Amino acid sequence: MKSAYSVFIIILLSGCNTTQTVISKETIVKHDLVNIQEIDPTLLVDLKYSTNDNFMEMDVYGNLEICYMRRLPAEMLLKAHNILKEKYPKLRLLIFDGLRPRSIQWILWNTLTDVPESERSQFVANPKSGSIHNFGAAVDLTVATHDGKPIDMGTHYDYFGELAFPRLEDSLLVVGALTQDQVSNRHILRTVMTQAGFSPITTEWWHFDAFPYKVTKQKFSIIE
Repeated sequence: MKSAYSVFIIILLSGCNTTQTVISKETIVKHDLVNIQEIDPTLLVDLKYSTNDNFMEMDVYGNLEICYMRRLPAEMLLKAHNILKEKYPKLRLLIFDGLRPRSIQWILWNTLTDVPESERSQFVANPKSGSIHNFGAAVDLTVATHDGKPIDMGTHYDYFGELAFPRLEDSLLVVGALTQDQVSNRHILRTVMTQAGFSPITTEWWHFDAFPYKVTKQKFSIIE
């Protein structure tokens, strides 16, 4: 049986061809986007929105299976990966999402029909102003073994709840909702990302921004 989210997205996408190219060659050239696996073939990629393994239970990326980012954030990601491999040779970064066009952001936003719009931005950035993902300067990721098995972070990707909040990890550890290994694994990810210049957010252990929103907006334009 399809979930309510799935039914909603099927209706939303009716008449749309999800096999069309989400990011065109013209967009790649215009915005100086790079395929992150071309600058570092050892990076692992599993674009969750190009599968059914996401909170919508729908593939909204169609044939897009390449992770693109702006060049500078991509180079920062390469630095983070090198730091990780130097400290933990058997571990790799596993990327869940990079550039996300604003057209896809609208789909995510409109999926949360049971959440009031005033509260929705706690889980998904409002497409009107745009997520830093929409500028190609944010990345969602985890740490995995070299053969692609994610290490335990305590929740799955896109978990909507306090267990995913970095700001609550200390208290969640005290009450036993998270284990020391899970918190330590999150610290590994945050350490390599922040040493490369990325900033974490307080509500998603997997999300990192290359620059603050104001700086991002000054440097780049939103990719529709």
